[in-house]
Amino acid sequence: MDFESKDTQLNNINETHVKSSQNGKDGSSIDFKAIFAALCKHKLLYIIIVPLSLIIGFFYAKSLPKYYQCQVALAPELGGGATGGGALSSLASSMGYKVGGNKPDADAITPTLYPDLMNSVDFKTSLFDVKVHRMDSSKVMAYYDYLLYYQKTPWWSRLFSANDTIRHEKLNPFMLTKKQTAIAKIIDKNVICDVDIKTDVITINVTDQDPLIAATMADSVKARLQTFITKYRTNKARNDLESTKKLCVEAKRRYEHARQLYGAFSDANQEVILESVRSKQEDLENDMQLQFNNYNALAANLQAAYAKVQAVTPVFTTLQSATVPTKKAGPKNSQIVMVFLFVGLLIPTIYALVKEGELNKLL
Repeated sequence: MDFESKDTQLNNINETHVKSSQNGKDGSSIDFKAIFAALCKHKLLYIIIVPLSLIIGFFYAKSLPKYYQCQVALAPELGGGATGGGALSSLASSMGYKVGGNKPDADAITPTLYPDLMNSVDFKTSLFDVKVHRMDSSKVMAYYDYLLYYQKTPWWSRLFSANDTIRHEKLNPFMLTKKQTAIAKIIDKNVICDVDIKTDVITINVTDQDPLIAATMADSVKARLQTFITKYRTNKARNDLESTKKLCVEAKRRYEHARQLYGAFSDANQEVILESVRSKQEDLENDMQLQFNNYNALAANLQAAYAKVQAVTPVFTTLQSATVPTKKAGPKNSQIVMVFLFVGLLIPTIYALVKEGELNKLL
């Protein structure tokens, strides 16, 4: 009985091994010889399609216009006060103003929101009037006109474009025309702002077909971003400064008027010793002193307001300035040709495998 059971087990193992080997030959294994033979049957297709795809890829890459990239990097000051403005902050604090480091004065627009700011319609349309000129020309024009009339496009795109004779349109950011919207989309694609979350370093990349315009726009975008942030962060302080200026001017006018009245009355009544005259003179003198104290206090507030504007003005450190690029950033001709070559090899391969029935065996 033991020998019979062992023989039965050996037979079952052999049958299982034979079945598994047959299944491997039927479906699980790849017959490379059959695949190679199927591909060789359609070698003429490779001879036609592969060179054709290379030629198409070469002409496609050459038809794309060159473009250049310029990058600038900024490190913004963070916090409510300016670095190195301790003396100004102390002066403002001594006059009743708290400058820097307070939560109420915290900046609501942090560097992480700068990309969203630059993507806004107001910011993009503000770049329309930037004056630029191409590397090969001294003609100065608006950036809007340059993007509208001097952009190179592939030859196939010109087959479907219509000539537009309207050259000037009034800009209204609230209601842009179709042409203005298209230019704004181009700017949105060409001007990109990135912020490093860890270091808060702002990087502005500008792409353009002309290297000089790429550098010009990178510098202009940097300057306009700095101006916007500076105006935003100093807006309240500047408004307070203007209000204090007006109050100070008015207080000075009232003080000078009171002083003139007191001086004129005193000169006219030097020899008079009447009590009513003395009482009037004292009233004028008290009014003059009151106006002087008011003017003096507002003058101190004015100095504090100047100090506060200076203290909350942000500081941007330029880590990388705009420079005219000397090498093109694209298109990558070799990569484009390799993609077309891959497609040229893939198409006849799939056709041959389907035609010879080898693709179904692989699936």
